[in-house]
Amino acid sequence: MTVILVASLSRRFGLPSPLVLTVVGLAASFLPFTPDEPFDPDLILVGLLPPLLYAAAVQVSLIDFKRESRAIVALSVGLVVFTMLTVGLTTWWLLPVPLAAALALGAVVAPPDAVAATAVGRRIGLPRRLVTVLEGESLVNDATAIVLLGATSAAIVGVVTPVEVGVDFALSVLVGGAVGIAVALLLGQLHRRLPDPRASTALALVTPWLAFLPAEMLHGSGVLAVVLAGLLLAHKAPVQQTATARLSQRINWATVQYFLENAVFLMAGLQLAPTLAAVRSSELAVWQLVGVCAAVLVVAVLTRPVWVVLTARFIATPGRDGERLGRGELAVLSWAGMRGVVTLAAALSLPAATPHREVLVLAAMVVVAGTLIGQGATLPWFARRTGVQAPDARADSLVAAEVAAHAARAGLAELERRSTERSAGYDPSAVDELRQRSEHRVNMLWESVRAGRRSDQDMPGETYRRLRLEMLAVERAEVLRLRDSQTAESAVLQEVLDALDLEEANLQVMTARFERATEGSSREQEEVAHTALRDSCEHLSAAEGRPDPEPSGETCLDCVREGTTPVHLRICLGCGNVGCCDSSPGRHATAHHERSGHPVMRSFESGESWRWCYVDDRLG
Repeated sequence: MTVILVASLSRRFGLPSPLVLTVVGLAASFLPFTPDEPFDPDLILVGLLPPLLYAAAVQVSLIDFKRESRAIVALSVGLVVFTMLTVGLTTWWLLPVPLAAALALGAVVAPPDAVAATAVGRRIGLPRRLVTVLEGESLVNDATAIVLLGATSAAIVGVVTPVEVGVDFALSVLVGGAVGIAVALLLGQLHRRLPDPRASTALALVTPWLAFLPAEMLHGSGVLAVVLAGLLLAHKAPVQQTATARLSQRINWATVQYFLENAVFLMAGLQLAPTLAAVRSSELAVWQLVGVCAAVLVVAVLTRPVWVVLTARFIATPGRDGERLGRGELAVLSWAGMRGVVTLAAALSLPAATPHREVLVLAAMVVVAGTLIGQGATLPWFARRTGVQAPDARADSLVAAEVAAHAARAGLAELERRSTERSAGYDPSAVDELRQRSEHRVNMLWESVRAGRRSDQDMPGETYRRLRLEMLAVERAEVLRLRDSQTAESAVLQEVLDALDLEEANLQVMTARFERATEGSSREQEEVAHTALRDSCEHLSAAEGRPDPEPSGETCLDCVREGTTPVHLRICLGCGNVGCCDSSPGRHATAHHERSGHPVMRSFESGESWRWCYVDDRLG
């Protein structure tokens, strides 16, 4: 209940719920009725970590993950080792502990938390490529840290050579990767053969442990197995699972992630009082405790930007658009090093024979609290200061419209093929209706590019959504009246209500897209120019850099003559004719192309510079 109430209130007041929950946990840990026993590390490492990793992995694109693999490996392996060494040597210098124990603390605080990166990064709106790197790093670095922690912990009570550590790490990666791939292949085939969405959803909910536990039993990395299984299953889900199963799993995993990721921040805060209670028995002076904890926190925080600077050329590889990560993005990447409850769980798993174990656990606690509150709270400000911005909502709408247009053309081609079959005997009115609905869906996406830019009247898609939502409310009220009057069977009425809910949910998705585009349109004279599909087009290339012809007017003259209202305006780059888009009643821009044969037109709206080739169906 604390998680639900605090997270909901934080969202309402625009506060970061991870930080608020951590502070609430810190304060609550001193209340007399709060349990003061440290939690079992397996509660996190076995109970909560697998579903949290899986929930994050299924949201990451496998294509994007592979594209950013160099940066992810540099951060999730190289940075973890580098942090272990810097923090370990600092601790060894300041504390009377063996080098193995000091390196164990370095391994504990080395990996930024997957939950923290996802929760904070998505909330403040970082560029998608940066979020992919952060998520990919935090998904994999736990595997590196846990293997290193196992080796250093073994060295505390025995002797472990660097060669043995290297062999153990290689075997852990190989076994964990093999188990993850095997689980994904096996469960993918099971999903194909489970038509019942409830069974498919139930299978998805136990998948994290089906990957994690066998990998751990075989002395592999359970973390890596879960991540690989999640990435592969999510990538194949559109062809292996039914649409109902995918929707059900998306909702269920969103709920699981919402609860667990907020709960772990609260749990992290709740460990402060038990940790301080354990430190009271330490023989070290207070000033020594404060100095060690402060030094470990500072070194853990500063090691990350140092590593990013040293490996910047390796990390900032060209992305999908050919651009490298800029200085601002690298700066944000350097500051996004929040640790989480996994660090605490790893610290509590240190062997009981570890010298000054209670001090090492306190240092880990300070790093968790310091990075969550310090870096997490300042990351939005830091991102703004460095000029890093979230993806532009109108550019997203433009890409979505282009992709939907390609999909619609493929669907319409199949419709034409089917309707021309002699033996089909399809009703022509049904074919026409399908054609119109396909065009209408694409036009609604094109309209979202201009969301918030017109104040004189609603666009057709906006009018449709508003009126249809009002109709659905009345229709639902009528169905409920029939239910209450007992004039029909409840099961039948529930099916009708379910159909209304599905339609309303679809309209709400489109409404949310329009609202995001409206919020993103306040930046004056921002240019929306994005190419979703990178195929070459000689007509767009020929128009590149060529000055625009003189426009035929400030609006569509054909609309003026016919008495219709344009929705969006386009200008022909061949002759300067200004026409209205396909969402407009007259569709005069397309009509002009059909008459003149001129291939390329450009948006004639303020702040938009994207171009479209009618011949090759390409956006530029």
